[in-house]
Amino acid sequence: MLGSAADAESVSMAMLLVLETLAPTERAVFVLREVFDLGYDEIAEAVDKSSAAVRQIAHRARAHVAARRPRGTVSPADTRRALDAFRLAVETGDVQGLLDVLAPDVVLLGDGGGIRQAVLRPVTGADKVARLLCSTHARVATMSLHPAQVNGHPALVLRLDGAVDTVLALGVDDCLISGVYAPRNPEKLSHMRSETALRR
Repeated sequence: MLGSAADAESVSMAMLLVLETLAPTERAVFVLREVFDLGYDEIAEAVDKSSAAVRQIAHRARAHVAARRPRGTVSPADTRRALDAFRLAVETGDVQGLLDVLAPDVVLLGDGGGIRQAVLRPVTGADKVARLLCSTHARVATMSLHPAQVNGHPALVLRLDGAVDTVLALGVDDCLISGVYAPRNPEKLSHMRSETALRR
């Protein structure tokens, strides 16, 4: 188990991406059981299901999460290579370049905070994510991407006409981009003043 409510505050970007691929009830059951350590009977009451159904949902959710967790650590050099390849492909609108660096089951998660336009549901799969990112490039000629480190994760800060528009926080697994978390919510972007540029 993840252990305690304190763990809820430190859920990584990678875990956030995994949780977003669960169905809403699966996500609720997983968080209530694994993060808050609630009993099955309590969870059953909260989600209006039987205790037996909640046990099955929890089992499925744990299996799904385990299958999508990062499989190992990636060296800083490999992370940098993946970040550079991803950045070049997005900047040039190179669909094949993105397909070469994206994991087959990559997940892109947007966050507009109800204020800015963003994808409403997770986008899953290399082809869909690559085409979405390249369609953004085609519409925005004044875009620039700058490497950064955000909450301990490699990221690219997307600027339009010099202003921060989006942050692309990246999960890297087996030298491929396995997750993209793209907040556009101005409240979250205001914290970008404290971003730390990655060293070359």
